[in-house]
Amino acid sequence: MALLNLGLIITLLLLQYPLWVGTGSLADVYRLQQQQAEQQRSLSAQHRRNQSLLAEIRYLRQHSDAVEARARYDLGLVRPGETYYQLIQHD
Repeated sequence: MALLNLGLIITLLLLQYPLWVGTGSLADVYRLQQQQAEQQRSLSAQHRRNQSLLAEIRYLRQHSDAVEARARYDLGLVRPGETYYQLIQHD
């Protein structure tokens, strides 16, 4: 009888092992859920950035003066006949 009980306990432990350790274990599922949540946050941030860029593209396509202002600010555009002045602030 004791040998049967020991055999049942060993069998139970062997059946429980995959649940707690290894691929598909509770710890593995929890880790994968955390990775999925992080990926979802990253995807949401990228989606917001894409929406912002699309709005900026639409605005630039509709307003040619905005394109010029952007070129002046970002690229230092100076038209022929204009004089460029750069002001440097001293502390």
